[in-house]
Amino acid sequence: MLDPSSHSGKKIARTIENFMTLDLTGVGLIGNLYDALQKRQPGPACMNAASLICERVRQVGGPVVIATGFPEGAGVPETDGPVGAALLARALFLGLGVETVILTDDDWVEMMVGTCRGAGLAPLAFPSDGVIRPVDFIRPVYVRSVPKDDAGCKAITDGLLDVTKPSLVISIERPGRNDRGLYHGLGGRPLDGLVADLDQFFLRAKAQGIPFIAIGDGGNELGMGLIAEDLRTFSPKAKDSGHEGRGGVAAATAADHLIVSNVSNWGTTGLIAALSALLERPSVFHDGELERRCIEQCVSFGGVDGMFMGPEPAVDGISAAEWAGLVTSLRNTLDRLSGRVIGWKGQSGDWRQLK
Repeated sequence: MLDPSSHSGKKIARTIENFMTLDLTGVGLIGNLYDALQKRQPGPACMNAASLICERVRQVGGPVVIATGFPEGAGVPETDGPVGAALLARALFLGLGVETVILTDDDWVEMMVGTCRGAGLAPLAFPSDGVIRPVDFIRPVYVRSVPKDDAGCKAITDGLLDVTKPSLVISIERPGRNDRGLYHGLGGRPLDGLVADLDQFFLRAKAQGIPFIAIGDGGNELGMGLIAEDLRTFSPKAKDSGHEGRGGVAAATAADHLIVSNVSNWGTTGLIAALSALLERPSVFHDGELERRCIEQCVSFGGVDGMFMGPEPAVDGISAAEWAGLVTSLRNTLDRLSGRVIGWKGQSGDWRQLK
C-alpha cells in the first residue's frame, strides 16, 4: 500500500489535485472553490478522502451509500453525478471488496441502473430485509430509491441507517438545501418538488458518527456547507438566488470531508485515481473507454447533459470522447509517476533517471 506521506505519495496526491483544479468548462469558479477548501480543509482532498475510505471500510466493513441525482428541466436527471457514482461503486468493489448502495429518487432508477451497467456493474434487487450480503461470482451494486415527499423519503433513509448500516456515506452532485431549507440550481432556479430531501439522511448519519464525504463543483451541492461562508464572497448566487424570500443557493449542510472540482464526475475520478494509487492496484482506476460507455449508457437510459439540456453523450458540455481522453491522460500520468513505464531496452521502470 502506498504511503501518502512518502515523497512518491505526496507527488501523486499533488498531481491528482492539479488535474482536479483545471477549469475544463470555463465556468471560472474552481480556483476560488479550491482556495476556500484549502482554507477550511488543508491538504490533498482526493488522497485524504481515499485514506479515510480505506481506513473506515477496513475497520467497520461495508456497505457504502452513495447519493446522487440532480434535476434539470421537468425533473430529468443530469449526467453529472450518476456516472461518477457508478464508477466509484466499481472502484470500491474492486479495491476493497465492499458493496455500494446508490441512493436516488424514484423517477431516476432506470437511468441509474443503466448507468451502473455502463460502468461494468450488475445491479441487483435491494434485499427485502435491507441487509447487504456478499454474493459470489458477480460484481454487484444496489440502487435504493426514495419518493419526493419528506415522510416517505425519511422512512426509507432511516431504514438504510438502522438496518443496512453503512460504513460511510458519500454524496456526488446532489442538491443541498440552503439555510432556509430550500433547494436551488447554481443559477438560482428553484427545485421545489423536483428532488427528495436527502440532507436529513446525511445529517442523521453524521450524528451517528458515520463519515460523510461530499463531491461538488458549484456550491449548491449537498456537503458544500463546509465552505458556505466563503461561497458568499465570490459565487454570484450564493447569497441571493434572485427569488425573493428564498435566500441564496449556497448549501448549508457541511460534509466531514469535501472534494471540489470543475465537474463533480471529474472530482469523483480524482477520488478513484487516489484509491487506485493508495491501494497500488491499477485495475481500480477505469480506463477512458469505460468512462465513455458509462456516459453513453446514462444518456440512453434517461440522463441529459447539464449544458445542452438534452440526451447528448456529454457531461457539463464536455463530450464523452473528451472525457475518455482526460481519464486516459490522468491514468497514464499516474502510471509514469508510479514507475509503470517501459525503458528503451524493454525493462520496467523510469530509465530516464539513469541517463
